[in-house]
Amino acid sequence: MPTDRKRVLFLCRGNSARSIMAQALLTHLAADQFDVDSAGTQPQGIDPRTLSALTHAGVSTQGLHSKDIASVAAEAFDYVITLCDKAHQECSHWPHAGVVMAWDFPDPKDSQDTQAFNRTLHAINERLKLFVLVHSKPMQQPASALTALTFYKALADETRLKMLLLIEQHDELCVCDLMTALNEAQPKISRHLAQLRKQGLLLDRRQGQWVHYRLNPDVPRWMLDVLHQTRLHSQAWLALANQPLHNTAPCQPQGASDHGII
Repeated sequence: MPTDRKRVLFLCRGNSARSIMAQALLTHLAADQFDVDSAGTQPQGIDPRTLSALTHAGVSTQGLHSKDIASVAAEAFDYVITLCDKAHQECSHWPHAGVVMAWDFPDPKDSQDTQAFNRTLHAINERLKLFVLVHSKPMQQPASALTALTFYKALADETRLKMLLLIEQHDELCVCDLMTALNEAQPKISRHLAQLRKQGLLLDRRQGQWVHYRLNPDVPRWMLDVLHQTRLHSQAWLALANQPLHNTAPCQPQGASDHGII
């Protein structure tokens, strides 16, 4: 049956803890938006502590089982997400993936901490909530619905204000550009971009594995004028952020990083 849900594959070495957790969590968070699977480069069977942590968190473990990457190698996925360095080294050029991401979480099986599985589950869950926020493409309100209050609230945060002014100046920037310019981590940059996109201030377009952002031309003219005039009168404040943007080449797709893809 045709579906508009995106397909996601989580990979790690043993398919016994991290990738199983990610599969169960994303299914729990957004089964209506994503079809989720997992596999391992050297499957070892699911660690009982993985199932215990999921059950304790109220996440269903039904249908979970450990399997070899070969069993899904011929399938197409919109996102292939590796959760350990070894899996990424072996799978960074997945032949049937739209986007390959590298999320490196320590293996809880290697830890002496009795709460290691619960902590890993929590860490993966927080990352997945951001993934759902960004990749589920929440309905974007039309730019015409922007109010003065919404607009100035967006400008009230320093990171968002710098993002908007830099995009206004350069016409279009991707996540990697903004990370470099603002010296901020990808999750923070992506979270703010998702908020600005949802409010209708930004539009995005995908080019390969990279997503580029620009101001929505339908934003009321007076708001665009405010951004333009603010940028013209903030050159000194923006100088440090602008320097790497003038010195770097355009982003190129890279299988080894997920910096530019959300």
